[in-house]
Amino acid sequence: MKKPPTIPAREAALELARRLKAAGHEALFAGGCVRDRLLNHPPEDYDIATSATPTQVMGIFPGSNEVGAHFGVVIAKHGGHHIEIATFRTDGSYHDGRRPESVTFSTPQEDAQRRDFTINGLFEIPETGEVIDHVGGLADLKAGIIRAIGDPTARFIEDGLRLLRAVRFAARMGFSIEPTTDAALRECASLLGKISPERIRDEFSKILTSSRRREGIEHLVNSDLIRHFMPEVLPMIGCEQPPEWHPEGDVYTHTLIMLGMLAPDAPLELCLAVLLHDIAKPPCRTIDPDGRIRFNGHDSMGATMAETILRRLRYSNSVIDAVVPMVARHMQFMNVQKMRVAKLKRFMAEPSFDQEMELHRVDCGSSNGFTDNYEFLQAKAKEFAAEPLIPPPLVTGRDLIELGLQPGPRFKEILEALQTEQLEGRIQERDPALEYLQQLVQILEKT
Repeated sequence: MKKPPTIPAREAALELARRLKAAGHEALFAGGCVRDRLLNHPPEDYDIATSATPTQVMGIFPGSNEVGAHFGVVIAKHGGHHIEIATFRTDGSYHDGRRPESVTFSTPQEDAQRRDFTINGLFEIPETGEVIDHVGGLADLKAGIIRAIGDPTARFIEDGLRLLRAVRFAARMGFSIEPTTDAALRECASLLGKISPERIRDEFSKILTSSRRREGIEHLVNSDLIRHFMPEVLPMIGCEQPPEWHPEGDVYTHTLIMLGMLAPDAPLELCLAVLLHDIAKPPCRTIDPDGRIRFNGHDSMGATMAETILRRLRYSNSVIDAVVPMVARHMQFMNVQKMRVAKLKRFMAEPSFDQEMELHRVDCGSSNGFTDNYEFLQAKAKEFAAEPLIPPPLVTGRDLIELGLQPGPRFKEILEALQTEQLEGRIQERDPALEYLQQLVQILEKT
């Protein structure tokens, strides 16, 4: 079990850098931690680049892990932190679209050239905070530009995941992608076919949960990257909707507006549900003889499509189990004011209800602007707040067995009928519940 940190991450990394320097080696902070500090963002972790070889690093830090000694990478532990220490290197050719076939230990200048983007190619002298820039990263950081180091096509061929990383950095930082780098995204989009679904999923999730998720999705579409891992999004473009309900335009535009309306810290499950809630509108679209556009069954088909997409990208069962019901149920909000109390309470008791409410809010806000169902549910939530939506049952399966019933499908029907009476407020005590149960049993015996 990983021990909790006992000192700040920077202090831990600084101590390791000092030990490397004391042993006669150069040691610099590298990559994202330098970039984030300059952007006034607390770095999530620290990486050290050094002139020490992996063998020398292991000698200085006994007990460290050779997670990639072939590539010059060792993980050292200090103060509850795991710090990646990598030897300055030049990469050989890439044949798997992810890792170099070989590496040659080199200098900071050469090491910077092998990295992906200029803003990630910066080094920092740990003791002084002085930044060392061999690739023009400081200027691009100041200008808000994502620029590949050297030839962008070559960088993307080395690792196709960098295509998504470019979009992710742009979305999360609000940066623009330099034109030559941006053009290479479309040119190299098919490289995503070589990347594992898990790696694509992780980068895509970071794009979708960024505060500028709308811009991120637009960039994935405009660069054609999305075609290679979620092509189902593309038919939404140009899929026109009834203007009386959706004056904002096609399904794609509607979805983008919704994504932009979510809170900056919206959870992944909600972001996925918003993106996928109308994914089945294109295949379900029909036009009546009078010209009316319909999308009958798009909620049910959408749930099936959403599950297929999420499993293809290897999302966890917990994520899938949260997203799919939200897609399946999003059209039920139009009927909430007509629901019986029992059905409404069951509807509101679903684990994802709070997120579904937010999906409904942005769904209406991005189209017709109706808020009556949302306000109705808010009022009902206050009305029902005094007790659990689904209170403990007054009658259980054991009571059914004691009456001589055999466990089976009817158990569920009987218990649900009793729960309905309880939720509707017609039965509140156990004795009346048992009397009602006996009546149900007598009715069943006659059928």
